[in-house]
Amino acid sequence: MNYTDISYDDKPHEECGVFGIFDPDRQAVLETYYGLFALQHRGQESAGITVSDGQEMQTFKGMGLVTEVFRNLPEKEGYIGIGHVRYSTTGSSVPCNVQPLQAEGQHGSFALAHNGNLTNTIALRRRLLQGGSTFQTTMDTEVIIKLLARSREKRVEDQIKEVMGEIRGAYALVSCTNHALYGVRDPYGYRPLVIGKTEHGWVLASETPALDLIGATFYRDVQPGEIITIDEKGVHSEFFTGHKPAHGGICSFEYIYFARPDSIMNGQSIYEARLEMGRQLWKEAHFDGDVVMSVPDSGNVAAMGYAEASGIPFGEGLLKNKYMGRTFIKPGQKNREIAVRMKLNPIRRNVEGKRIVLIDDSIVRGTTSGIIINLLKKMGAREINLLISSPPVCYPCFFGIDTAERKQLIGAKYPVDKIREFIGADKLHYLSEEGLAKAIKEIPKEDMCMACFNGRYPEAVPGWGLDKETGEPVNE
Repeated sequence: MNYTDISYDDKPHEECGVFGIFDPDRQAVLETYYGLFALQHRGQESAGITVSDGQEMQTFKGMGLVTEVFRNLPEKEGYIGIGHVRYSTTGSSVPCNVQPLQAEGQHGSFALAHNGNLTNTIALRRRLLQGGSTFQTTMDTEVIIKLLARSREKRVEDQIKEVMGEIRGAYALVSCTNHALYGVRDPYGYRPLVIGKTEHGWVLASETPALDLIGATFYRDVQPGEIITIDEKGVHSEFFTGHKPAHGGICSFEYIYFARPDSIMNGQSIYEARLEMGRQLWKEAHFDGDVVMSVPDSGNVAAMGYAEASGIPFGEGLLKNKYMGRTFIKPGQKNREIAVRMKLNPIRRNVEGKRIVLIDDSIVRGTTSGIIINLLKKMGAREINLLISSPPVCYPCFFGIDTAERKQLIGAKYPVDKIREFIGADKLHYLSEEGLAKAIKEIPKEDMCMACFNGRYPEAVPGWGLDKETGEPVNE
């Protein structure tokens, strides 16, 4: 009998989170462990840490949560470290695909951890195989590390620039040698990467809460196309100039769902952005009710924004089980309902007889939304008016988010009124692209990627056809 992991619900999922530190006064393995713990929401399948003492490099990794993989911290001294938590998009969820990956290059040992997804992996992998390379994993990350190892450039920064000229798609990278720490962000800026300052060193991380946890001060974001080098002399910056897109591709779903609410990303408070999404929903829909409730935890802040703007009181209607962990069930509708109830249970006293304005961040397949609405109505809710703090998800992501195939996306198959009928809501409204752009006010709309809503991808993606000669994706 096949079983399904229900620890991941009917939502898109981020591929991973990355962390790096260079600090002579700190234990890299301990600080990296703390950093990964703060980034656990970005990936729960596996975790890994690479540490260097300036002479020797070692990598420790395994399947599971950070606290499961590192029940006992490795006794490895070192002041340079990188770490990774993973949810797989390209490559299966198996031990050989756990990052960081470590290899030998012309400058000795180096390691790499990657957040994102390359769009030309197939063509690059085929070329490397034809050139005699062998692969131990199924990840696009190994393609990057093979290209770096094969580069004949003398400087690491020039090796990185050479590889950036070949790879396409989304990547926020942290890498280290026995002498330095590196951070790289793709020219579109799809995935986030920030720089933090400790008293005597520097930190790189996917999100600012990782800096907060170890007592580092936010310094700035790594810019799209930027290569950061951190060594004993401090922080150095160079830019890849081979491919300058006209506009950025910063992921709007980071602001809607993926990032922690306490993150600051590209100059924008995620918490404030989600509050404003709720306010924009009130401006667009004006759904009335007795109480505003959220689908926890992803709808919490937008629900508070809606309550603030509308004057309707905010109340807790669904209790989330904080001890879910990884749980496996048999497939089937009845078991899906049990899975949802294992995570969320209605509070009858707050639900019964109420007209509820319910806020969630997204609808992917629609199955979970329907089960939640049914649960609330069984508990006596008189009316459920559902508001979604994003536009309909109609297209798959190719840049580091695990979304369903387009044929499985309910937003691609049906108009809003049909979706409302399918999930059993009395009313349904999605936030418009314009409303979303107003909420993410620190980023110009043209520099945001909203391809999962409108199909306008910032660059070529595999589903748009492959060039017969090169195997590279091309626009139709």
